[in-house]
Amino acid sequence: MAVTQQLARVSAEYLAACRTRTEESFDGDHQWDPPTADCLDLDWAPAMLERACEIAGVGELHLAALRQATDGGVAMDVGFLNAHPHAIGPAPAALEPLAVRQVSGLLREIDLQAVLAVLPLDMREAGALIGHGAEGLVDGPRTYLKDHFDALREFYAGASKRGLAVASWWD
Repeated sequence: MAVTQQLARVSAEYLAACRTRTEESFDGDHQWDPPTADCLDLDWAPAMLERACEIAGVGELHLAALRQATDGGVAMDVGFLNAHPHAIGPAPAALEPLAVRQVSGLLREIDLQAVLAVLPLDMREAGALIGHGAEGLVDGPRTYLKDHFDALREFYAGASKRGLAVASWWD
């Protein structure tokens, strides 16, 4: 099974309850199961999105927000998600609601159409320039990046509006 970037919008209370269940369970079961509507599978898009933004000259502030949106942060302890025997991927991380709001605002400011316009028109050339497997994308990197960036931006906007944290992990 392929390992892909996963995100979940959750409340601080939900994280606390999972942490408590981990501590109280004889087998460390955190019972992590956020609602499907609050989960996002970003596939392998994070590295490709970051690379495309770098190629287009997106500023460091916005690149950092993109990285934070997918890699999370260390402000919230979610290490319990990686506890044996229920590890769900390397280094889970989470952004608290204030950071989610900030990241959401910065994601809105990224002009993805301008980013995509910098890429070569030929799908293979664009994929080779981006790397990270983009050269093998069936519909080409433009469609893939647009779909995943739009989903990421929408996901964060929803989390921000509802005052939720965002947990991220690879699974």
